Amino acid sequence: MAPATPQPDLAQEAGPPPRTIGALVKAYIALTKPRIIELLLITTLPVMFLAARGLPDPWLAIATLVFGTLSAGSANALNCYIDRDIDAAMRRTRRRPLARHQVSPRGALVFGVALGAISTAGLGLTVNWLAALLSLAANLFYVFVYSMYLKRRTAQNVVWGGIAGCMPVLIGWAGITGGLDWAPVVLFGVVFFWTPPHTWTLAMRYREDYAAASVPMLPVVATERRVVLESIAYTWATVLCSLLLWPVAGTTLLYPVVALALGAACLWEVHRLLGRVNAGKTGVALRPMRFFHWSNAYLALLFLTVAIDSLLV
Repeated sequence: MAPATPQPDLAQEAGPPPRTIGALVKAYIALTKPRIIELLLITTLPVMFLAARGLPDPWLAIATLVFGTLSAGSANALNCYIDRDIDAAMRRTRRRPLARHQVSPRGALVFGVALGAISTAGLGLTVNWLAALLSLAANLFYVFVYSMYLKRRTAQNVVWGGIAGCMPVLIGWAGITGGLDWAPVVLFGVVFFWTPPHTWTLAMRYREDYAAASVPMLPVVATERRVVLESIAYTWATVLCSLLLWPVAGTTLLYPVVALALGAACLWEVHRLLGRVNAGKTGVALRPMRFFHWSNAYLALLFLTVAIDSLLV
């Protein structure tokens, strides 16, 4: 493995509590992890197009996205509260508000619970109660099953914990139709299989961080070869699952053609990662972040294609 990167002094990373209202608001917004929420919205909105077979009702779509955002923000804020010790120990997360003492633990807890209550009630009253219950289930699963149990106990944490990140697909569909069908289940599967290799390649880059925080991510407890081989298996499952949407949802030919091209590019990149392992490269020389960024683009473009294809049916 590559030599460990020197860790900065915690005292240098920590900052004083925000002195202005604007800075305090910014700190609370940071608790919601906006960049993660962006990824969830990328999977939610296209499914609403698919469910509506075209443009969804704008007010229904806006309500689903707004309250869905609040729900995801609630789960992320509560995750920050639970993981504040881990965040303080990891170089990648030491600038989060709780790690820098910009927000009190009690403030983060109250904020997260309040967002969860508002989002559940908002979805129920403005969209439908199925969408609200699915959102609440995702929130509770992420907080209690993943954050409080799986993350610190098993290397399969992101495999099963990733279920929470798949739920926006079901929520988006339920928001439009008031029910569920096989099409959102297929896309749920796509996100489920996509999550482990996406997360593991990031964890390969920050392996020392996770090890220092005693988080048993797969790259911490397994060899790089095993991590890459499992990533290949999950990537193949992702691509094959994505192709099921064509017969299940009755898409045009645009979707399977683009899904196949995107899948081939992703498979090429993950097999190149195996090639670097076979060549004896290790640590940062493996360049695992190449696949991490590729997988981000893959998911975004795949779901964008779902939306575009829905307008062509």
